[in-house]
Amino acid sequence: MFVFILTAFYMLAEAVGGVVTGSLALLADAGHMLTDAGALGLSLLAIRFAERPATAQKTYGFLRAEILAALANATALLLVTVYILFEAWRRFSNPPEVMSWPMLIVASIGLVINVVGTRMLADAAKDSLNVKGAYLEVLSDTLGSLGVIVASLIMMKTGWYLVDPIIGAAIGLFIVPRTWKLLSESVHILMEGTPYGIDLSAVEQKMNSVSGVTGVHDLHVWTITSGVDSLSAHVVVRADTQADAVLRELKRVLEDGFNIGHTTIQLEPARFAENEMREL
Repeated sequence: MFVFILTAFYMLAEAVGGVVTGSLALLADAGHMLTDAGALGLSLLAIRFAERPATAQKTYGFLRAEILAALANATALLLVTVYILFEAWRRFSNPPEVMSWPMLIVASIGLVINVVGTRMLADAAKDSLNVKGAYLEVLSDTLGSLGVIVASLIMMKTGWYLVDPIIGAAIGLFIVPRTWKLLSESVHILMEGTPYGIDLSAVEQKMNSVSGVTGVHDLHVWTITSGVDSLSAHVVVRADTQADAVLRELKRVLEDGFNIGHTTIQLEPARFAENEMREL
């Protein structure tokens, strides 16, 4: 909340500074800070929604709100980047004069604010895709502020105003790979893809190693939200197997070996599994 208020307040100041000084680099940084504020605001909303209990209509509760917020953040930032690059291209042929000294002051204050924001979000970004999105945007603004400071110093020394759209475009291009990665991760989770870092064949092999298990099929692993992976599978067992012992061991190896705590496992005899496969 503190980082959100700080970022939103300074975003307005930086936008005004960009208009007054005529600096595209400063406006680009303000645009990124706008998405920072949006990312942090969405993160706060997602956290509140995630705390709500599950219902009969939403059996997983609102945990996916975090992923939707991350997707919205990435999409918004990509759109802002497109605008910045277009404006930079338009200014390359005739770069306008920029008020370098006020630009330097505004960017320096922004650098301090962004450094504070990144330090406060760094730890939580390791565990939450949603907060990671906000952290990456604030981090990009930290580097963006450095770029604006460099541009203002160059213009003060040389009067070479072309550096302003160059830095503005560089700020836009810098965040694209990280934003694309966040977008890809969000879509991958929403498509219920196998979580990154989990080898599905290794999971199947580990489950097959449990005493009494003769086969595994219809194996699915997906992510509900950051740090919450789920698994469902049909496990073929010998007729003389004690079901409760097999289930306990399966849950243990999955949690200890792959940190998968939410599992739905259907135990079935070989004859049942063969009939089921024929029906498919």
